[in-house]
Amino acid sequence: MKNVVFKGNLSDQKTVDRMNGLINDVIYKHQKVLTEFLDPGERDILKKLAGNEVCLQSFGGYLNAEKKRVVITEDWNTVSPLSYQISLFEIEYPQKFVSLTHSDVLGSIANAGIATSTFGDIITDGNGRWQFFGKSELTDFFQYEITHIGHTKVKLRPISSEKILAVEDESKHLTVIASSLRLDAVLAAIAKQSRSQIKDNIKNNLVKLNWHTIKDFNIIIEEDNVLSLRHFGRCKIMGISTTKKGNYKVVYKLWQTKRKKRRS
Repeated sequence: MKNVVFKGNLSDQKTVDRMNGLINDVIYKHQKVLTEFLDPGERDILKKLAGNEVCLQSFGGYLNAEKKRVVITEDWNTVSPLSYQISLFEIEYPQKFVSLTHSDVLGSIANAGIATSTFGDIITDGNGRWQFFGKSELTDFFQYEITHIGHTKVKLRPISSEKILAVEDESKHLTVIASSLRLDAVLAAIAKQSRSQIKDNIKNNLVKLNWHTIKDFNIIIEEDNVLSLRHFGRCKIMGISTTKKGNYKVVYKLWQTKRKKRRS
């Protein structure tokens, strides 16, 4: 097992310790382990720690899921989707009178006393229907605890995975000009904030690079990097080129920004 240390990042180091414990259960106790829902950063840490010592297989309920549960075993045979114990929930509410957003749904689930690791992606078809993935073993708990989203009364209904929505891609492709490819400069241009504001956000652990909380604002941004700023959104760097004036043209894909308010 590799010794992975994330210096100066307490959150990631706690993840390292937790993942080491899971891997040890597999190697030394010969147990099959099913993790919580892990984001890409957590799965990256798990992969680095595991090396070739154990087999990792992951699934989040659908093909392009961001958050996934991981099966860790000594057995390299493919596991079935049922092994991940993931349930799909439809959110029933009066769509004619209310419009929900991703942040509405996420906030209500997270504020219900449910750890974010117990549920996966929240998806919509863009026409008012919302679904999310959760741990099957907590089905009753989800249904009992989540009865409102904001001020709207809702009902959660477990449904077959065959009824999953065709997910709407709500991302936008945008372009900004940045004076530098340093993290603070690029994110300042994208979020339309000053570099000093971005530095403050970094100090307050509000910025992530490739799903890892980052402390160094001098890091140079590259294509395919994923940046996130809490309360703003997340973006993936799609392309970088130099302008005639020596600045940088940055093309990025932006999603999960704040949405419009409910209809009254």
